[in-house]
Amino acid sequence: MTLLITVFAAVIATVKWYNRKDDSMRLGILCFLYWGASIMWFVDAIFEYIELQAEYFTPAPVDMLNDAFLGLSVVALGLIIWLVRLLITDPKGSVKMALRKKQL
Repeated sequence: MTLLITVFAAVIATVKWYNRKDDSMRLGILCFLYWGASIMWFVDAIFEYIELQAEYFTPAPVDMLNDAFLGLSVVALGLIIWLVRLLITDPKGSVKMALRKKQL
């Protein structure tokens, strides 16, 4: 479930990155985060399959729910990292303008 969720997030981020009009939002970073997580979960799935064999394809519902929460947590953490970096670099100057308005 974690692999499936992160692959969907990676594909969506990649499609948005590919169809971008400008690169000010730095969507490439988000793509790298999600594709890296997808590769990590893929390797984890391979080793888990080697360990469990046929049992790998019949997970308990509780395990699937835990994996779904973990996958959503990874996607949320990737978004938070991307947003923090976006706010720090402030490519469009929005944060700087908002802070200047507050000072005046």
